[in-house]
Amino acid sequence: MKIVASEPVMPLLALTDIVVFPHTIIPLLIENPRAAEAVCAAYEAGREILVACRRHGTAEGSASGPVHSVGVSCRVLQLLRLADGQLKIFIEGRARKLIKTVHTLEDNLYATTEPFIDFIVDEREAEALRRLVLEAFKEYAERLSIDIAQDLMEKVVNQEDAGVVSDIVASYSSMKTDTKQEILEESHIESRLERIYESLRSEIEIARIKEEVREKTRRKTTSSQRPSSAAQMYTQGGSQEGEDEAAMLERQLMAKSMPVHAREKALQEIRRLRMMPPMSAEATVVRNYVDWFLALPWDETTEDKKDIAFAQKVLDEDHYGLGKVKERILEYLAVQQMVGTTRGAILCLVGPPGVGKTSLGKSIARATGRKFVRVSLGGVRDEAEIKGHRRTYIGALPGKIIQGIRRAQSSNPVFLLDEVDKMSMDFRGDPSSALLEALDPEQNSAFNDHYLDCDYDVSRVMFITTANTTHTIPAPLLDRMELIHLEGYTSYDKLKIATNHIVPKQLRLHGIEDRGIRFSQSAIRTVIHEYTREAGVRNMEKEISSICRKLVRSIVSGAEPPRRVLTRRDVHEYLGVPRFRRARLSSGDAVGVVNGLAWTEAGGVLLKVETTVVPGKGKLLLTGKMGEVMQESAQASMSYVRSRAQSLGLDANFYDKLDIHIHIPEGAVPKDGPSAGVTMATAVVSALTSRSVKADLAMTGELTLGGRVLPVGGLKEKLLAAKEAGVTTVLIPAENEKDLSDTPREILKGIKVHLVEHMDEIIALALN
Repeated sequence: MKIVASEPVMPLLALTDIVVFPHTIIPLLIENPRAAEAVCAAYEAGREILVACRRHGTAEGSASGPVHSVGVSCRVLQLLRLADGQLKIFIEGRARKLIKTVHTLEDNLYATTEPFIDFIVDEREAEALRRLVLEAFKEYAERLSIDIAQDLMEKVVNQEDAGVVSDIVASYSSMKTDTKQEILEESHIESRLERIYESLRSEIEIARIKEEVREKTRRKTTSSQRPSSAAQMYTQGGSQEGEDEAAMLERQLMAKSMPVHAREKALQEIRRLRMMPPMSAEATVVRNYVDWFLALPWDETTEDKKDIAFAQKVLDEDHYGLGKVKERILEYLAVQQMVGTTRGAILCLVGPPGVGKTSLGKSIARATGRKFVRVSLGGVRDEAEIKGHRRTYIGALPGKIIQGIRRAQSSNPVFLLDEVDKMSMDFRGDPSSALLEALDPEQNSAFNDHYLDCDYDVSRVMFITTANTTHTIPAPLLDRMELIHLEGYTSYDKLKIATNHIVPKQLRLHGIEDRGIRFSQSAIRTVIHEYTREAGVRNMEKEISSICRKLVRSIVSGAEPPRRVLTRRDVHEYLGVPRFRRARLSSGDAVGVVNGLAWTEAGGVLLKVETTVVPGKGKLLLTGKMGEVMQESAQASMSYVRSRAQSLGLDANFYDKLDIHIHIPEGAVPKDGPSAGVTMATAVVSALTSRSVKADLAMTGELTLGGRVLPVGGLKEKLLAAKEAGVTTVLIPAENEKDLSDTPREILKGIKVHLVEHMDEIIALALN
């Protein structure tokens, strides 16, 4: 027999005592082999099937029989063939359909349909009923202890379509089959909602009465009967309560959007749970495992903000300076938005403590509209902390990555892996190797956590790492990251940050922002130079907070009214004796004393090099706790001077009768690096020729044996240190000219910079 019809023809699946609604997902068990074949054929062809409820008096196994006039077109989400030959399917209701005719072909049912039209007469009445139904549904779920998945409840509460609300609530309520079918066939949405509301209120009232009766019975029950009941429940194994819990977990699982392989993995565990005694330890382990599948955001994402101008505004609001860093981050965000994915380089923010690495991650999250998660890797030695413990261990949990994604409740957060350079390894494994899979764009679409034992897609996560140094990061892990160096803040930057951010913040936190108290520029500079020595601003904020606490104490005690504008003298009064001494220039030109410029993690410093010549046997003495590189620079400087003895007017064998002593003050402080090469050579020439060195001049550069001056790093910080010390002339390598463009004009103002290529130029400029 061949069916010929102008209307759409769909395979019909007739159910007994089950009503399927649109916008819901439910599992079904198909026992009829013919019907199973038809469903499989529709699934493979990507076609929808029609599901309708049989009228009373029709057998389940019969191929034909009357069905109700309204059914639902459904999409088959998943097929599972069971061991007994039955077929389990998961279907999603799509839309109501009017059934015009039903045909039988090879013992299977087919139906011709036409669209079902529903309508709303009064929008305000429908909205009022929608809100009443939602309130009743929440109370219904709480009163009857129905554990509805959080994401499903949020979906219903946030749904503004009254028709969708009626379908979902009707599907999850315990109304009779006939009542559900009547609601399905109702085209008037207000009438649907009214019927559902009445049914929910009735169930709530019945539940209240049952609770009262149960409470009365409990009071009459003697304590001796309770152990007997508990023992009986345990010996039954799969008790009704255990079966209800498994069914509840399965319903939540089917309502949650997740990959097929993950759903199948969780369903296997639920089938195991049905076979276990509910009070057993293994059942608790299985329930916790399934709970993780329900709690993870498999497909839930936040929508990215694709506004680079807004991102730049956020970065500028949260951070002062860091121009190159912000530029690279904006480029990174622009590329991600252009290609529509986060696949690409993993950013690694490298810099000393307190320069804003972690807060930059927060700013990126705010700029992109994503959730923010931070995980500290400092001290992590166990690989299981990254990839989770296997479930055979007591107290097993997923790793930090899966835990962080669960906290974010989004599968595309900004995930900050803090202090990635402080991981270590021992007999428990290498956690840095475990990170390779998560941070590799070619692998992380199938990240496998040992606890889940199931692939999870982390390719949508925007990973950002931070480190103080790259020396301790293993090469394979470092290769997967793009480094962005934060060199630290200059004193000028710190002054701006304190004025615009830290001081207002601390005044607000201590409740004195409306008292008219203000920090003068000299007070802030005093805190920066005399009480802190750091690349970031963390300690500066602590000192300003300490001053604010003392101000609050003065106000509360009423001892004396604090000054409205705090000066340098007030800072000394509140913080005590200065902890650090600012570098100062010598009062006049001196022989053998040269101002060098050095870079430290706390910023640039003025480094004086002192040299003296005494009778001896040609020894070179080095003091001041110099590192190996600096000692080699001193030896290279001495060799250069000896090679230029004639042009400098020195005796060819001058070194046979003299000892040269090079000293750098603050001998307890370690010093190293090649940039003091030209400084030491100038000091040696000055001491040997008795020509004084200009006191207001400073220099930096690496020296070769032939006298060439090589470029150095940290030029911006060095120039700032020179300016703060009162230097007016600075000699720098010619190849560092490109770095002057990154130096703020405020620093260069009042300083004359000379670009030099050879040591002879430095001698001509520095010596009198």
